[in-house]
Amino acid sequence: MSSSTKTVRCALSVSSVPNITEAINNAIDNKFTYLICPLVNPRLKREYISDNLRHQELPLTRSDLDLSAECWQNYVVGAVCQFYDCDSEDQIIRDNAICGLSEELNIVSHLNLTNFIIPIRSGNIENFSRIINNILLNKLTMFNIIIRVPLHMNNLDIEIENDIPRSNDDTPWYWWKKMRTLCEENTRLGLALELTNDLLEDENEIERWYSEPIRMIIIPTSLFLTNKSGFPVLSKAHQRFINKFFKLDIDLVVEGSNRHPERGTTKYQEYLNYLFKQFQSNSVDKMTQFTKGYEDCLQNPLQPLMDNLESQVYEVFEKDPIKYSQYQKAIAQALIERVSEEKKNIQETIIMIVGAGRGPLVKMAIQAAEETGRKVKLYAIEKNKNAINTLLNLINTDWGDRVTVIAKDMRDWEPSEKADILVSELLGSVGDNELSPECLDGAQRLLKDDGISVPYRYRSFIAPVQSYKVYSEVRRCKEYEHPYEAPYVVLLNNHCRIAEEQFLFQFSHPNTDKKINNNRYGKLEFKANFDATLHGFAGYFDCHLYKDIDISITPTTHSPGMFSWFPMFFPLKTPIQVKQNEIIIVHFWRCVSSKQVHYEWCVSSPNNSVIHNPNGRTYWIGLH
Repeated sequence: MSSSTKTVRCALSVSSVPNITEAINNAIDNKFTYLICPLVNPRLKREYISDNLRHQELPLTRSDLDLSAECWQNYVVGAVCQFYDCDSEDQIIRDNAICGLSEELNIVSHLNLTNFIIPIRSGNIENFSRIINNILLNKLTMFNIIIRVPLHMNNLDIEIENDIPRSNDDTPWYWWKKMRTLCEENTRLGLALELTNDLLEDENEIERWYSEPIRMIIIPTSLFLTNKSGFPVLSKAHQRFINKFFKLDIDLVVEGSNRHPERGTTKYQEYLNYLFKQFQSNSVDKMTQFTKGYEDCLQNPLQPLMDNLESQVYEVFEKDPIKYSQYQKAIAQALIERVSEEKKNIQETIIMIVGAGRGPLVKMAIQAAEETGRKVKLYAIEKNKNAINTLLNLINTDWGDRVTVIAKDMRDWEPSEKADILVSELLGSVGDNELSPECLDGAQRLLKDDGISVPYRYRSFIAPVQSYKVYSEVRRCKEYEHPYEAPYVVLLNNHCRIAEEQFLFQFSHPNTDKKINNNRYGKLEFKANFDATLHGFAGYFDCHLYKDIDISITPTTHSPGMFSWFPMFFPLKTPIQVKQNEIIIVHFWRCVSSKQVHYEWCVSSPNNSVIHNPNGRTYWIGLH
């Protein structure tokens, strides 16, 4: 499901199917996308002795000839016919359950279904997890296993011994966490979250579920209310919950008897589709349109000093209206404070745009000069020969003699005059990762002693995160020998922050240190807001352009509507289980040599991790 689709993906779940063709037709006629049903009759009694079925005079299930292979795959999602207690202390129950579940899994494989839904009811799932893990590791089976758990324990429709109290970590999320851990966080293992009458009150718990690989939200018909017109609707609280999860690629599932028979089953689907369309209309903005499709996808950070950026990359960055608006404000403010109103017609300000690209900052400088009525002389310094061609064309068509183009690396150019204002946009996802410090330190000789640098300061921030999705993407990455030792640019969506971000490194310009040293070391301590799985760390930055004019991608101060930068993700080789209020201690190093810059990181609490990316063996940023 994506926000570009016209209707929500909605399935109809039924408990029994006398005629599967009629059931599918009924679901499609009522506007549902597919049918969820048991593959074996729930009333079928089976007893296994020595791995053989004692009595099997009738077929186990309907014939695969009832539907075409395409129909089975596209319109049917299987569900177990009963709960299989594969971890029962009673050996007969346990053995029968294992044989029964294995039999159903074989049927799913034979029918080549896409998904198979299995519920879990407790954290006693070691045998069950072993069976599922063996299926997931079998290269001949291609279907996904969807584990069904309820959102809230109060609505768990199973027999629970009242005299046995449940601990705080014997709840659905902990069952699921144990399941995915035992199955090595396999990417074919998904989650179906059953919506319950009682919703979670703790926002942190909701965020934690949001970071899991939820494929479906199951909505029992018993949760629907009846509005004044007699149509099924959900409570405001349930609507808000579903709206949050629309941001993920989920399907909705309607399950249970039709409680509005006079309106028909189709009204459930129409109502959920109405909620989805409302969500779409409220989410239509330039940032959403630009970022759609990038969610949770790994991208390698740019290497601007080693590689020349392509035209398409420039074009993407130039579409950000917020960033350039802030730059224009900063340049305008600097011009006003640099040249008084009395001298604006006689005093000329020299502005140098270093790393000019295709000229967006040059345009902002020209607009700032026109807005403030200040006289300026502009230099555009750029090393990319292809971008130089664009700049020269702009001189011929738009700028004329107001701009001088310098086809050199900013660190090598020897100017005849120095700049009053030095402007750059060399920032990366954590500020310094595209080597802005090294570039601007090398270019600050172009600036007058009392000159202004725009930006004048930028800071990196780090937050511990849980993200099954992003961690799984790193596991599948084949580009590096050690994929966990490389940072990735990621538009983090299917994730949650275990604690708020904290300041890590800072760089200021011009750099007035007698001996410039851009090596950095930082040690941060976070207090976990809730029990979670630590998969890695998200990196952000904020940037002070001039005075109080800022841009930021840190969650707490994010510049609204700005999309030029996505966060950076620093993965951990081995996820770490974290308890609420436990202290997470992480160490980060920024290491600079004559040829490259690289990062190293490790965790020392609550457990020790390895030091990631030692000596930059997997990832580094080239200085030349």
